[in-house]
Amino acid sequence: MKNIYDIAKLAGVSIATVSRVINGTAKVSDKTREKVLAVINEEGYTPNVFAQGLGTNTMHTIGILVPIITDIYMSNAVYYLEEALHEIGYDCILTCTGFHLDQKEQHTTMLLEKHTDALIYVGSTYAGKGESQHETQYIRDAAEKVPVFIINGLVEGKNIYSTVSDDKNAVYSVVSSLIKSGRRNIAFLSDSASYSARQKLAGYEKALSDAMLPVRGEYRIHLRKDDIHYVRDLLIGYRDLDIDAAVTVADSIALGVLKYAKIRGISVPEDLSIVGYNNSVLAISADPEITSIDNHIEDVCRLTVNRLNTILSGEGEIEPSVCVNCTLKKRCTTD
Repeated sequence: MKNIYDIAKLAGVSIATVSRVINGTAKVSDKTREKVLAVINEEGYTPNVFAQGLGTNTMHTIGILVPIITDIYMSNAVYYLEEALHEIGYDCILTCTGFHLDQKEQHTTMLLEKHTDALIYVGSTYAGKGESQHETQYIRDAAEKVPVFIINGLVEGKNIYSTVSDDKNAVYSVVSSLIKSGRRNIAFLSDSASYSARQKLAGYEKALSDAMLPVRGEYRIHLRKDDIHYVRDLLIGYRDLDIDAAVTVADSIALGVLKYAKIRGISVPEDLSIVGYNNSVLAISADPEITSIDNHIEDVCRLTVNRLNTILSGEGEIEPSVCVNCTLKKRCTTD
Protein backbone atom coordinates (compact mmCIF):
# COMPACT_ATOMS: atom_id res chain seq x y z
CA MET A 1 0.00 0.00 0.00
CA LYS A 2 1.39 3.38 -1.03
CA ASN A 3 2.07 6.08 1.58
CA ILE A 4 2.45 9.85 1.33
CA TYR A 5 6.17 9.54 0.55
CA ASP A 6 5.42 7.29 -2.43
CA ILE A 7 2.77 9.71 -3.71
CA ALA A 8 5.17 12.63 -3.41
CA LYS A 9 7.89 10.72 -5.29
CA LEU A 10 5.56 9.61 -8.09
CA ALA A 11 4.16 13.13 -8.48
CA GLY A 12 7.59 14.75 -8.28
CA VAL A 13 6.64 17.06 -5.40
CA SER A 14 7.33 17.36 -1.66
CA ILE A 15 5.27 15.50 0.93
CA ALA A 16 4.12 18.89 2.27
CA THR A 17 2.70 19.71 -1.16
CA VAL A 18 0.83 16.42 -1.22
CA SER A 19 -0.64 17.25 2.19
CA ARG A 20 -1.65 20.73 1.03
CA VAL A 21 -3.48 19.21 -1.90
CA ILE A 22 -5.22 16.72 0.38
CA ASN A 23 -6.34 19.46 2.79
CA GLY A 24 -6.84 22.27 0.26
CA THR A 25 -5.39 24.71 2.78
CA ALA A 26 -2.56 26.45 0.89
CA LYS A 27 -1.78 27.85 -2.53
CA VAL A 28 -0.93 25.10 -4.98
CA SER A 29 -0.98 25.63 -8.73
CA ASP A 30 -3.78 23.97 -10.68
CA LYS A 31 -1.23 21.99 -12.68
CA THR A 32 0.46 20.61 -9.54
CA ARG A 33 -2.86 19.89 -7.85
CA GLU A 34 -4.13 17.95 -10.86
CA LYS A 35 -0.88 15.97 -11.08
CA VAL A 36 -1.00 15.02 -7.38
CA LEU A 37 -4.70 14.12 -7.49
CA ALA A 38 -4.11 11.97 -10.56
CA VAL A 39 -1.40 9.97 -8.76
CA ILE A 40 -3.62 9.64 -5.67
CA ASN A 41 -6.47 8.29 -7.78
CA GLU A 42 -4.25 5.94 -9.77
CA GLU A 43 -2.66 4.49 -6.64
CA GLY A 44 -5.89 4.33 -4.62
CA TYR A 45 -4.19 6.26 -1.83
CA THR A 46 -6.16 7.04 1.37
CA PRO A 47 -4.64 9.87 3.45
CA ASN A 48 -4.01 9.19 7.14
CA VAL A 49 -3.87 11.64 10.02
CA PHE A 50 -0.13 12.20 9.60
CA ALA A 51 -0.50 13.09 5.94
CA GLN A 52 -3.33 15.49 6.67
CA GLY A 53 -1.47 17.14 9.51
CA LEU A 54 1.65 17.96 7.53
CA GLY A 55 -0.11 20.67 5.58
CA THR A 56 -2.24 22.14 8.35
CA ASN A 57 0.18 22.25 11.29
CA THR A 58 -2.24 20.04 13.19
CA MET A 59 -2.44 16.29 13.54
CA HIS A 60 -5.97 16.47 14.99
CA THR A 61 -4.63 14.14 17.66
CA ILE A 62 -4.69 14.56 21.41
CA GLY A 63 -2.35 12.77 23.80
CA ILE A 64 -4.02 11.27 26.85
CA LEU A 65 -1.87 10.26 29.81
CA VAL A 66 -3.07 8.08 32.68
CA PRO A 67 -0.96 6.50 35.42
CA ILE A 68 -2.79 3.15 35.23
CA ILE A 69 -5.61 1.99 32.98
CA THR A 70 -6.95 -0.80 35.21
CA ASP A 71 -8.27 1.75 37.72
CA ILE A 72 -12.04 2.19 37.19
CA TYR A 73 -11.86 5.99 37.48
CA MET A 74 -9.09 6.17 34.89
CA SER A 75 -10.70 3.79 32.40
CA ASN A 76 -14.02 5.64 32.64
CA ALA A 77 -12.24 8.94 32.09
CA VAL A 78 -10.48 7.63 28.99
CA TYR A 79 -13.77 6.35 27.59
CA TYR A 80 -15.54 9.70 28.06
CA LEU A 81 -12.58 11.72 26.78
CA GLU A 82 -12.20 9.62 23.64
CA GLU A 83 -15.93 9.77 22.95
CA ALA A 84 -16.05 13.56 23.34
CA LEU A 85 -12.86 14.12 21.31
CA HIS A 86 -14.12 12.00 18.43
CA GLU A 87 -17.29 14.07 18.35
CA ILE A 88 -15.22 17.16 17.50
CA GLY A 89 -12.95 15.39 15.03
CA TYR A 90 -9.91 14.50 17.11
CA ASP A 91 -8.15 11.15 17.44
CA CYS A 92 -6.33 10.06 20.59
CA ILE A 93 -3.06 8.50 21.59
CA LEU A 94 -3.26 6.85 25.01
CA THR A 95 -0.25 6.16 27.17
CA CYS A 96 0.05 4.69 30.67
CA THR A 97 2.81 6.46 32.52
CA GLY A 98 2.91 4.78 35.89
CA PHE A 99 3.44 6.94 38.97
CA HIS A 100 7.16 7.68 38.88
CA LEU A 101 8.31 11.13 37.77
CA ASP A 102 10.84 9.89 35.22
CA GLN A 103 8.15 7.80 33.50
CA LYS A 104 5.77 10.74 33.37
CA GLU A 105 8.49 12.86 31.79
CA GLN A 106 9.38 10.18 29.23
CA HIS A 107 5.78 9.60 28.13
CA THR A 108 5.21 13.35 27.86
CA THR A 109 8.24 13.70 25.60
CA MET A 110 7.08 10.77 23.47
CA LEU A 111 3.66 12.32 22.87
CA LEU A 112 5.14 15.71 22.04
CA GLU A 113 7.42 14.06 19.49
CA LYS A 114 4.31 12.66 17.81
CA HIS A 115 3.14 16.26 17.21
CA THR A 116 -0.02 15.97 19.26
CA ASP A 117 -2.16 19.13 19.35
CA ALA A 118 -2.66 19.05 23.12
CA LEU A 119 -2.10 16.84 26.14
CA ILE A 120 -4.65 15.69 28.71
CA TYR A 121 -3.34 14.35 32.01
CA VAL A 122 -5.91 12.24 33.87
CA GLY A 123 -5.55 12.14 37.63
CA SER A 124 -4.23 14.24 40.46
CA THR A 125 -0.95 12.29 40.56
CA TYR A 126 0.24 14.62 37.80
CA ALA A 127 -0.18 17.62 40.11
CA GLY A 128 2.42 16.15 42.45
CA LYS A 129 2.37 15.86 46.22
CA GLY A 130 2.77 19.58 46.83
CA GLU A 131 6.36 19.13 47.93
CA SER A 132 8.24 21.07 45.22
CA GLN A 133 7.94 22.75 41.82
CA HIS A 134 10.24 20.10 40.41
CA GLU A 135 7.43 17.53 40.60
CA THR A 136 5.46 19.35 37.90
CA GLN A 137 8.15 21.12 35.88
CA TYR A 138 7.71 18.66 32.99
CA ILE A 139 4.10 19.84 32.66
CA ARG A 140 5.13 23.49 32.48
CA ASP A 141 7.77 22.56 29.91
CA ALA A 142 5.15 20.72 27.82
CA ALA A 143 2.82 23.71 28.05
CA GLU A 144 5.42 25.81 26.24
CA LYS A 145 4.76 23.65 23.19
CA VAL A 146 1.06 22.68 23.33
CA PRO A 147 -1.97 23.40 25.53
CA VAL A 148 -2.05 21.14 28.58
CA PHE A 149 -5.21 20.03 30.38
CA ILE A 150 -5.30 18.29 33.74
CA ILE A 151 -8.25 16.35 35.11
CA ASN A 152 -8.63 16.64 38.88
CA GLY A 153 -5.23 18.17 39.42
CA LEU A 154 -4.06 21.75 39.75
CA VAL A 155 -0.78 23.01 38.30
CA GLU A 156 -0.25 26.71 37.83
CA GLY A 157 1.38 27.97 34.68
CA LYS A 158 0.78 29.54 31.29
CA ASN A 159 -1.15 27.39 28.82
CA ILE A 160 -2.16 24.92 31.59
CA TYR A 161 -5.86 24.33 32.27
CA SER A 162 -7.44 22.28 35.05
CA THR A 163 -10.88 20.75 35.54
CA VAL A 164 -11.28 19.55 39.11
CA SER A 165 -13.97 17.97 41.23
CA ASP A 166 -14.92 19.84 44.39
CA ASP A 167 -13.49 17.09 46.59
CA LYS A 168 -12.90 19.25 49.66
CA ASN A 169 -16.48 20.44 49.98
CA ALA A 170 -17.85 17.01 49.09
CA VAL A 171 -16.01 15.32 51.96
CA TYR A 172 -16.73 18.22 54.29
CA SER A 173 -20.46 17.83 53.63
CA VAL A 174 -20.41 14.06 54.15
CA VAL A 175 -18.42 14.20 57.39
CA SER A 176 -20.63 17.00 58.70
CA SER A 177 -23.71 14.88 57.99
CA LEU A 178 -22.18 11.89 59.75
CA ILE A 179 -21.48 14.04 62.79
CA LYS A 180 -25.06 15.34 62.82
CA SER A 181 -26.30 11.75 62.75
CA GLY A 182 -24.34 11.05 65.93
CA ARG A 183 -21.08 9.64 64.61
CA ARG A 184 -18.01 10.79 66.51
CA ASN A 185 -15.18 8.36 65.75
CA ILE A 186 -14.86 8.92 62.02
CA ALA A 187 -11.89 7.41 60.18
CA PHE A 188 -10.44 8.73 56.93
CA LEU A 189 -8.76 6.16 54.66
CA SER A 190 -6.51 7.26 51.81
CA ASP A 191 -3.90 5.59 49.65
CA SER A 192 -2.00 8.63 48.37
CA ALA A 193 -0.86 12.19 49.03
CA SER A 194 -2.05 13.44 45.64
CA TYR A 195 -3.77 16.79 45.07
CA SER A 196 -7.20 15.17 45.22
CA ALA A 197 -6.39 13.15 48.34
CA ARG A 198 -5.10 16.29 50.07
CA GLN A 199 -8.31 18.14 49.21
CA LYS A 200 -10.41 15.31 50.63
CA LEU A 201 -8.32 15.19 53.79
CA ALA A 202 -8.70 18.96 54.20
CA GLY A 203 -12.48 18.61 53.95
CA TYR A 204 -12.45 15.83 56.55
CA GLU A 205 -10.33 17.81 59.00
CA LYS A 206 -12.33 21.01 58.56
CA ALA A 207 -15.63 19.24 59.24
CA LEU A 208 -14.24 17.80 62.49
CA SER A 209 -12.76 21.14 63.55
CA ASP A 210 -15.96 23.05 62.79
CA ALA A 211 -17.85 20.53 64.97
CA MET A 212 -15.31 21.03 67.78
CA LEU A 213 -14.14 17.43 67.46
CA PRO A 214 -10.47 16.45 67.64
CA VAL A 215 -8.60 15.41 64.52
CA ARG A 216 -7.09 12.18 65.78
CA GLY A 217 -4.01 10.85 64.04
CA GLU A 218 -5.01 7.21 64.54
CA TYR A 219 -8.18 7.81 62.57
CA ARG A 220 -6.27 9.09 59.55
CA ILE A 221 -5.34 5.75 58.05
CA HIS A 222 -2.80 5.87 55.21
CA LEU A 223 -2.81 2.82 52.95
CA ARG A 224 0.14 1.57 50.96
CA LYS A 225 -2.13 0.54 48.12
CA ASP A 226 -5.69 0.65 46.87
CA ASP A 227 -6.59 -3.01 47.21
CA ILE A 228 -9.78 -4.48 48.67
CA HIS A 229 -8.22 -7.41 50.54
CA TYR A 230 -5.25 -5.37 51.68
CA VAL A 231 -7.61 -2.83 53.29
CA ARG A 232 -9.65 -5.62 54.90
CA ASP A 233 -6.60 -7.35 56.36
CA LEU A 234 -5.00 -4.10 57.51
CA LEU A 235 -8.09 -3.13 59.51
CA ILE A 236 -8.41 -6.63 60.96
CA GLY A 237 -4.86 -6.20 62.24
CA TYR A 238 -5.84 -3.21 64.38
CA ARG A 239 -6.45 -4.37 67.95
CA ASP A 240 -8.34 -1.35 69.24
CA LEU A 241 -9.97 0.20 66.17
CA ASP A 242 -12.94 1.97 67.72
CA ILE A 243 -14.63 3.74 64.80
CA ASP A 244 -18.28 4.30 63.99
CA ALA A 245 -17.80 5.72 60.48
CA ALA A 246 -15.28 5.43 57.65
CA VAL A 247 -14.88 7.94 54.83
CA THR A 248 -12.67 6.72 52.00
CA VAL A 249 -11.09 8.18 48.87
CA ALA A 250 -12.24 5.32 46.59
CA ASP A 251 -15.03 2.75 46.39
CA SER A 252 -12.51 -0.08 46.39
CA ILE A 253 -11.24 1.07 49.78
CA ALA A 254 -14.81 1.34 51.05
CA LEU A 255 -15.42 -2.24 49.90
CA GLY A 256 -12.38 -3.34 51.89
CA VAL A 257 -13.86 -1.66 54.97
CA LEU A 258 -17.17 -3.43 54.34
CA LYS A 259 -15.42 -6.81 54.18
CA TYR A 260 -13.62 -5.99 57.43
CA ALA A 261 -16.95 -5.21 59.09
CA LYS A 262 -18.48 -8.50 57.95
CA ILE A 263 -15.58 -10.53 59.31
CA ARG A 264 -15.66 -8.66 62.62
CA GLY A 265 -19.44 -9.01 62.86
CA ILE A 266 -19.97 -5.24 62.85
CA SER A 267 -23.44 -4.15 61.72
CA VAL A 268 -23.49 -1.73 58.78
CA PRO A 269 -24.79 0.96 58.97
CA GLU A 270 -26.09 0.55 62.55
CA ASP A 271 -22.64 0.42 64.14
CA LEU A 272 -20.44 1.52 61.26
CA SER A 273 -21.24 3.92 58.43
CA ILE A 274 -19.15 3.59 55.27
CA VAL A 275 -18.76 6.13 52.47
CA GLY A 276 -16.91 5.46 49.21
CA TYR A 277 -15.77 7.77 46.44
CA ASN A 278 -16.26 7.88 42.63
CA ASN A 279 -19.71 6.20 42.61
CA SER A 280 -18.26 3.36 40.55
CA VAL A 281 -19.68 -0.05 39.68
CA LEU A 282 -18.02 -1.38 42.85
CA ALA A 283 -20.38 0.67 44.99
CA ILE A 284 -23.52 -0.82 43.47
CA SER A 285 -22.05 -4.32 43.18
CA ALA A 286 -21.35 -4.57 46.89
CA ASP A 287 -23.73 -6.22 49.33
CA PRO A 288 -25.01 -4.06 50.89
CA GLU A 289 -24.61 -1.34 48.26
CA ILE A 290 -22.18 1.38 49.31
CA THR A 291 -23.01 5.05 49.76
CA SER A 292 -20.57 6.92 47.54
CA ILE A 293 -19.61 10.43 46.49
CA ASP A 294 -20.15 10.94 42.76
CA ASN A 295 -17.49 13.21 41.28
CA HIS A 296 -19.26 13.20 37.90
CA ILE A 297 -16.29 12.09 35.83
CA GLU A 298 -18.30 12.23 32.58
CA ASP A 299 -19.12 15.89 33.18
CA VAL A 300 -15.50 16.61 34.09
CA CYS A 301 -14.24 14.97 30.89
CA ARG A 302 -16.76 16.61 28.59
CA LEU A 303 -16.09 20.00 30.13
CA THR A 304 -12.37 19.43 29.62
CA VAL A 305 -12.89 18.63 25.94
CA ASN A 306 -15.15 21.66 25.47
CA ARG A 307 -12.46 23.87 26.96
CA LEU A 308 -9.82 22.19 24.82
CA ASN A 309 -11.90 22.84 21.70
CA THR A 310 -12.25 26.50 22.61
CA ILE A 311 -8.48 26.87 22.81
CA LEU A 312 -7.57 24.84 19.72
CA SER A 313 -10.25 26.46 17.56
CA GLY A 314 -9.15 29.92 18.61
CA GLU A 315 -12.64 30.83 19.75
CA GLY A 316 -11.45 32.67 22.85
CA GLU A 317 -9.84 32.51 26.26
CA ILE A 318 -10.83 30.21 29.12
CA GLU A 319 -10.31 30.25 32.85
CA PRO A 320 -7.17 28.43 34.06
CA SER A 321 -9.28 26.18 36.30
CA VAL A 322 -12.93 25.23 36.74
CA CYS A 323 -14.60 23.16 39.44
CA VAL A 324 -17.37 20.56 39.13
CA ASN A 325 -19.63 19.93 42.12
CA CYS A 326 -19.94 16.43 43.57
CA THR A 327 -23.09 14.74 44.84
CA LEU A 328 -23.69 12.05 47.42
CA LYS A 329 -25.38 8.84 46.28
CA LYS A 330 -26.93 7.45 49.45
CA ARG A 331 -27.30 3.70 49.62
CA CYS A 332 -27.25 1.06 52.33
CA THR A 333 -24.03 1.76 54.24
CA THR A 334 -25.16 5.04 55.83
CA ASP A 335 -28.21 5.98 57.90
